[in-house]
Amino acid sequence: MDWVLLPLLFYAAAHSAAPLLIAGLGELITEKSGVLNLGVEGMMLIGAVFAFIAAHDGGGFAGGLLAAAAAGFAVAGLFAFLTVGLRANQVACGLALAIFGGGLSAFAGLSYEGKSLPDSVFAFADFAHKKFVHDLFLLFALFMLAATWWFLNRSRAGLILRAAGENHDAARQTGYPVSWIRAAAVLYGGVMCALAGAYLSLVYTPLWAQGMSAGRGWIVLALVVFASWRPGRLLLGAFLFGFMGILNFTLQNWGATVAPEFLAMAPYLATIAVLAAISWKMRRRRSRDFPSCLGKPLPLSR
Repeated sequence: MDWVLLPLLFYAAAHSAAPLLIAGLGELITEKSGVLNLGVEGMMLIGAVFAFIAAHDGGGFAGGLLAAAAAGFAVAGLFAFLTVGLRANQVACGLALAIFGGGLSAFAGLSYEGKSLPDSVFAFADFAHKKFVHDLFLLFALFMLAATWWFLNRSRAGLILRAAGENHDAARQTGYPVSWIRAAAVLYGGVMCALAGAYLSLVYTPLWAQGMSAGRGWIVLALVVFASWRPGRLLLGAFLFGFMGILNFTLQNWGATVAPEFLAMAPYLATIAVLAAISWKMRRRRSRDFPSCLGKPLPLSR
């Protein structure tokens, strides 16, 4: 085992954690407003495929990001219309969105399966051998982490958002437009999830493959719970999962005798173990950051 490579292992783990952190921050804001969106996986896939299509067909790197953001905004708008506007069941709509996103991305990317991006997409980053693009997304994720913490803990708007998720009746009686607050949070979460998907198809791979998110959207949902709806803990959970994922490939390269199938399962097993520990802890002492109205539709005003 070459311990000199450990810094590179941590560096690669940080990049693997970046899409989880970006999507997780979007879902955290959505859930803090009181809306449970289980469609993260579908939104990541939609963002990934439309980012790849736009970048591949001449839109460039920036065009891919814009396409992903627009697609995420559109599907999140549909979800917000159903769950916030029509008060539809959030769990059912979220699961439907996850299935819809998988099907739509597979259909839209059918002719792009296995294709890679042309070099012209990354012409602006040739001087850094494309490493700059990886670092750019990682820096964006860390910036949004700090911005999310400040928003929730230091801004008046963040306090209003938390009020909408903790007691929507009291927030509405105070005069806050709870429905609009929740809709805005859902739209923001959709854009962040789509950008996380764009990272996968534009930078991390970069190519399009059906189902390339590989369950990361479901892991994001678990990580938000693991983090107890706190941005700092979300960073820890995302890095833990990213590290376990990279460790899988690293141990195989180092000649580990562990079965590769078990190594592939390790990140998910670690996530389940951590969630079980968190659930046991929350049974003993309810987290003060838990949005009390999470998943509960806003009653019709009388």
